Amino acid sequence: MEDRPPLPPFTEETAIQKVRMAENAWNTRDPQKVALAYTVDSAWRNRDQFINGRDGIVEFLTTKWSRELDYRLIKALWAFRENRIAVRFAYESHDASGQWFRSYGNENWEFDEHGLMRRRIASINDLPISESDRLYHWDSSGPRPEDHPGLEDLGL
Repeated sequence: MEDRPPLPPFTEETAIQKVRMAENAWNTRDPQKVALAYTVDSAWRNRDQFINGRDGIVEFLTTKWSRELDYRLIKALWAFRENRIAVRFAYESHDASGQWFRSYGNENWEFDEHGLMRRRIASINDLPISESDRLYHWDSSGPRPEDHPGLEDLGL
Protein backbone atom coordinates (compact mmCIF):
# COMPACT_ATOMS: atom_id res chain seq x y z
CA MET A 1 0.00 0.00 0.00
CA GLU A 2 1.27 3.46 -0.90
CA ASP A 3 1.74 6.02 1.87
CA ARG A 4 -0.17 9.32 1.76
CA PRO A 5 2.03 11.77 3.72
CA PRO A 6 2.07 13.41 6.09
CA LEU A 7 1.76 10.32 8.23
CA PRO A 8 0.70 9.96 11.86
CA PRO A 9 1.63 10.63 14.54
CA PHE A 10 0.93 14.25 13.61
CA THR A 11 2.73 17.35 14.77
CA GLU A 12 1.02 20.72 14.63
CA GLU A 13 2.82 21.45 11.36
CA THR A 14 1.88 18.13 9.72
CA ALA A 15 -1.71 18.32 10.99
CA ILE A 16 -2.08 21.78 9.43
CA GLN A 17 -0.58 20.41 6.21
CA LYS A 18 -3.03 17.47 6.19
CA VAL A 19 -5.98 19.83 6.72
CA ARG A 20 -4.93 22.11 3.85
CA MET A 21 -4.39 19.13 1.57
CA ALA A 22 -7.91 17.92 2.34
CA GLU A 23 -9.33 21.40 1.73
CA ASN A 24 -7.55 21.66 -1.62
CA ALA A 25 -8.74 18.21 -2.71
CA TRP A 26 -12.38 18.92 -1.78
CA ASN A 27 -12.23 22.25 -3.63
CA THR A 28 -11.49 20.36 -6.86
CA ARG A 29 -14.98 18.81 -6.57
CA ASP A 30 -13.50 15.67 -8.13
CA PRO A 31 -15.04 12.70 -6.26
CA GLN A 32 -12.53 10.19 -7.67
CA LYS A 33 -9.56 12.29 -6.57
CA VAL A 34 -11.01 13.00 -3.13
CA ALA A 35 -11.82 9.33 -2.50
CA LEU A 36 -8.16 8.35 -2.90
CA ALA A 37 -7.36 10.02 0.45
CA TYR A 38 -9.55 7.46 2.27
CA THR A 39 -9.08 3.78 3.04
CA VAL A 40 -10.97 1.39 0.77
CA ASP A 41 -13.21 0.54 3.75
CA SER A 42 -13.46 4.07 5.15
CA ALA A 43 -16.50 4.77 7.33
CA TRP A 44 -18.23 8.15 7.32
CA ARG A 45 -21.07 9.80 9.11
CA ASN A 46 -22.03 12.94 7.23
CA ARG A 47 -25.01 14.70 8.79
CA ASP A 48 -27.60 11.91 8.93
CA GLN A 49 -25.96 9.71 6.28
CA PHE A 50 -23.61 6.77 6.77
CA ILE A 51 -21.19 6.14 3.91
CA ASN A 52 -18.85 3.17 3.61
CA GLY A 53 -15.90 2.61 1.31
CA ARG A 54 -14.44 4.53 -1.59
CA ASP A 55 -17.28 3.63 -3.95
CA GLY A 56 -19.77 5.01 -1.43
CA ILE A 57 -17.66 8.15 -1.04
CA VAL A 58 -17.57 8.72 -4.81
CA GLU A 59 -21.33 8.24 -5.07
CA PHE A 60 -21.99 10.55 -2.11
CA LEU A 61 -19.69 13.32 -3.38
CA THR A 62 -21.02 13.10 -6.94
CA THR A 63 -24.54 13.66 -5.65
CA LYS A 64 -23.40 16.37 -3.19
CA TRP A 65 -21.62 18.45 -5.81
CA SER A 66 -24.44 18.10 -8.32
CA ARG A 67 -26.66 19.94 -5.76
CA GLU A 68 -24.10 22.23 -4.07
CA LEU A 69 -23.03 24.38 -7.01
CA ASP A 70 -19.97 26.68 -7.08
CA TYR A 71 -18.82 24.97 -3.87
CA ARG A 72 -15.92 26.64 -2.05
CA LEU A 73 -14.55 25.31 1.25
CA ILE A 74 -12.22 26.53 4.00
CA LYS A 75 -11.01 24.15 6.74
CA ALA A 76 -9.05 25.00 9.90
CA LEU A 77 -7.25 22.75 12.35
CA TRP A 78 -9.07 22.55 15.68
CA ALA A 79 -7.07 19.87 17.52
CA PHE A 80 -4.86 16.83 16.88
CA ARG A 81 -3.33 13.88 18.67
CA GLU A 82 -1.40 10.89 17.35
CA ASN A 83 -3.50 9.66 14.38
CA ARG A 84 -6.53 11.93 14.87
CA ILE A 85 -7.34 15.42 13.66
CA ALA A 86 -10.37 17.60 14.43
CA VAL A 87 -11.24 20.42 12.05
CA ARG A 88 -13.84 23.12 11.77
CA PHE A 89 -14.95 24.35 8.40
CA ALA A 90 -17.31 26.54 6.47
CA TYR A 91 -18.24 26.29 2.83
CA GLU A 92 -20.40 28.29 0.46
CA SER A 93 -22.50 26.97 -2.38
CA HIS A 94 -25.81 27.59 -4.09
CA ASP A 95 -28.62 25.33 -5.19
CA ALA A 96 -30.19 25.12 -8.66
CA SER A 97 -32.59 27.96 -7.84
CA GLY A 98 -29.68 30.30 -7.07
CA GLN A 99 -30.12 30.33 -3.26
CA TRP A 100 -26.73 30.65 -1.57
CA PHE A 101 -25.80 28.88 1.66
CA ARG A 102 -22.94 28.98 4.09
CA SER A 103 -22.57 25.62 5.76
CA TYR A 104 -20.69 25.41 9.06
CA GLY A 105 -19.42 22.34 10.78
CA ASN A 106 -16.77 20.23 12.37
CA GLU A 107 -15.21 16.93 11.48
CA ASN A 108 -13.32 14.29 13.41
CA TRP A 109 -10.80 12.33 11.38
CA GLU A 110 -8.92 9.11 12.15
CA PHE A 111 -6.02 7.94 9.96
CA ASP A 112 -4.33 4.61 9.40
CA GLU A 113 -0.54 4.17 9.48
CA HIS A 114 -0.34 4.98 5.74
CA GLY A 115 -1.91 8.42 6.16
CA LEU A 116 -5.27 7.41 4.69
CA MET A 117 -8.40 8.54 6.51
CA ARG A 118 -10.31 5.53 7.81
CA ARG A 119 -13.03 7.38 9.72
CA ARG A 120 -14.73 10.75 9.13
CA ILE A 121 -17.50 12.05 11.36
CA ALA A 122 -19.06 15.34 10.20
CA SER A 123 -21.67 17.57 11.80
CA ILE A 124 -22.94 20.36 9.55
CA ASN A 125 -25.49 23.20 9.72
CA ASP A 126 -26.67 25.27 6.74
CA LEU A 127 -27.45 28.96 6.80
CA PRO A 128 -29.19 30.57 3.81
CA ILE A 129 -27.32 33.74 2.78
CA SER A 130 -27.76 36.33 0.07
CA GLU A 131 -25.26 36.41 -2.75
CA SER A 132 -24.00 39.76 -1.42
CA ASP A 133 -23.11 38.04 1.90
CA ARG A 134 -20.71 35.63 0.24
CA LEU A 135 -17.15 35.69 1.59
CA TYR A 136 -15.41 33.19 -0.72
CA HIS A 137 -14.64 34.71 -4.10
CA TRP A 138 -11.76 32.76 -5.62
CA ASP A 139 -11.99 30.88 -8.91
CA SER A 140 -14.18 27.91 -8.04
CA SER A 141 -12.17 25.54 -10.23
CA GLY A 142 -9.18 25.39 -7.90
CA PRO A 143 -7.80 25.62 -4.39
CA ARG A 144 -8.15 28.63 -2.12
CA PRO A 145 -5.36 31.09 -2.93
CA GLU A 146 -2.65 31.39 -0.28
CA ASP A 147 -3.52 35.08 0.25
CA HIS A 148 -7.26 34.43 0.76
CA PRO A 149 -8.31 34.86 4.42
CA GLY A 150 -8.94 31.76 6.52
CA LEU A 151 -11.82 31.15 8.89
CA GLU A 152 -10.31 33.15 11.77
CA ASP A 153 -9.56 36.13 9.51
CA LEU A 154 -13.13 36.08 8.22
CA GLY A 155 -14.57 35.97 11.72
CA LEU A 156 -16.01 32.50 11.17
